[in-house]
Amino acid sequence: MRGGDNRKGPDEIEPASLGATLVRDEPAGGYRVDHIYRADPDFPDRLSPLARPGVGVKEGDLIEAVNGVPMASVSDPAVLLRNMTGKQILLRVKSKESGKSGEIIVVPISTDQESNLRYDEWEHTRRLNVEETAKGEIGYVHLRAMGGANYSEWARNYYRVFNRKGLIIDVRHNRGGNIDSWILEKLLRKAWFYRQPRVGNPSWNMQYAFRGHVVVLCNERTASDGEAFAEGFRRLGLGKVIGARTWGGEIWLSAQSWLVDNGVASAAETGVYGPEGKWLIEGLGVDPDIVVDNPPHSTFMADPPASGASATRTALSGQIGPEQINWIANFGLRIADCGLRIADCELRIADCGLRK
Repeated sequence: MRGGDNRKGPDEIEPASLGATLVRDEPAGGYRVDHIYRADPDFPDRLSPLARPGVGVKEGDLIEAVNGVPMASVSDPAVLLRNMTGKQILLRVKSKESGKSGEIIVVPISTDQESNLRYDEWEHTRRLNVEETAKGEIGYVHLRAMGGANYSEWARNYYRVFNRKGLIIDVRHNRGGNIDSWILEKLLRKAWFYRQPRVGNPSWNMQYAFRGHVVVLCNERTASDGEAFAEGFRRLGLGKVIGARTWGGEIWLSAQSWLVDNGVASAAETGVYGPEGKWLIEGLGVDPDIVVDNPPHSTFMADPPASGASATRTALSGQIGPEQINWIANFGLRIADCGLRIADCELRIADCGLRK
């Protein structure tokens, strides 16, 4: 059950965020910007408030005041950002480079938006690492869910790399939805003839068909339609699935049982089975072709599993150099690089207890 008559009290406070990690600097008299969360610069509306065009705040700068109130006078910056989501506020910022102070206007975001921004940073930095280390020969596409918004997520990230030698499709933490068949359909397209113009590179038909090697990364937080995608990817012979056994929830529901208060009461409705007549995924998850696990302690310490390199070498063999393959294995399976790694460790510990 969810939704319905969710009431809000008149004294309810909504926290806000500047999209950055702030550290108190008592001698300097304010809070220093320790880290500004990063995201794809092609989408400025999704950037941190401190990284928006025209703001100019940099890591190391000191925030001295918010709306005229000294930052040093409060125990936490959140005190001065209460109920400020979507509203303009005035910051007095002292530049680390010049040592001069100035005033700027920013618009704080909600804590939910900050959570998405942290996720954006994890995804964006994974892609940058692939681009830099693989020297443009390997593409990276992350799908955080399988809903309507993820059509455009796929289009933005796949078509820029469809002509690479290798492709990593990362469905770790995927929350599910219902577009697995649409994505699998794109990956099933095959090149069967080529066009060579008088000048320039050839193109192929079917258009945008991926001609290199593909792998899928999954983990214990890959759920629902993310699991259906991983299972379908393997069964259709598109490539190897690497990582940890998935969540194990594949009995579908319509979520159309509306209540009088506009809430929803859902129940399991539709199971799935394969051509062999056996139930799939529910209660079991998808077992990857190559298991590369992240134990809690090594995950927290950002220590990549030793088996990762050989796993990805097997899956992406043939067209990519061994140096790039070794790095990609370490990149693709380091869940500890995510900003939510402590929560991941806690979930892994709980999961281990359930499996016993």
